[in-house]
Amino acid sequence: MVASSPRSILEILYIGDPPSGYSRYALRSLTPAQIKSISSTVVSQGIMAVVQLPAGTYTDELPAKAGARVLLLEDIQDPGNVGTLIRTAAAFDYSGIILTGKCADPFSPKCVQSTAGSALSLWIRRTASYLDLVDELRRRGYILVAADLRGPQGPSILKETDRLVLALGNEAAGLSDALLKRSDHKVKISVAGAKAESLNVAACGAICMYLSSLK
Repeated sequence: MVASSPRSILEILYIGDPPSGYSRYALRSLTPAQIKSISSTVVSQGIMAVVQLPAGTYTDELPAKAGARVLLLEDIQDPGNVGTLIRTAAAFDYSGIILTGKCADPFSPKCVQSTAGSALSLWIRRTASYLDLVDELRRRGYILVAADLRGPQGPSILKETDRLVLALGNEAAGLSDALLKRSDHKVKISVAGAKAESLNVAACGAICMYLSSLK
C-alpha cells in the first residue's frame, strides 16, 4: 500500500517503537489492547494504516483513462473471493475493477484483508449501473470476454485482446443473460470433470488474468 498508493495514507498506527520508513506520515502509538480492538485479524502484525477511500469508488462514472485491462465481477458475494480477485488483478497489472451492487463491498474488512494491501493500487467502481459502464467501455473499443461454463471458446482469445474487459460471475449462478448477450467472446476453462465439476471463481479468474497478460 505504501508503494502503490502513498498519498492515500493518512496515519500509521503501531505498537512499540516507531516503525522505520514511515517518517513522512503521521504516526500514532497504540497499546496492544487498542490495536486488537480495531483489528479484524486474530493475530495483528502490530502496524496498521488509516487510509482515505479513493474518490469515485461508489459512483457510476468511469475514469477518463480506464487502462488496457479491466476486471468485471458480477454479484460475487464472498468477500474472500472478491479480495483475492482484486489482489490477483493488481498482480497481473489490470487497471481497474467494476463490481455490481450485489458484490461484496471491496472495502469491507475481510475483502481488504484478502487483498493484502492491493486494494488501492487500481481503480474500483461498485455500482448497480455496471451494465452502463460495460456499454461505455465497449464504445471505447474494449472487447468483453465472459468466463462461462458453457462457453464455446478456449481461453486463448485472452492473449489476443489488447483492450479487455474480463467478466466473472456469481459463485452459484454464473453470469447473467444480460451480460452474456453483450459479450464478444465466451470462454471456458476445461477441467477434468470426473474429478472436479468446476473451478472456484477466484481460481478461474487467476487463470484468465494470467493468460491475458501473456502477449
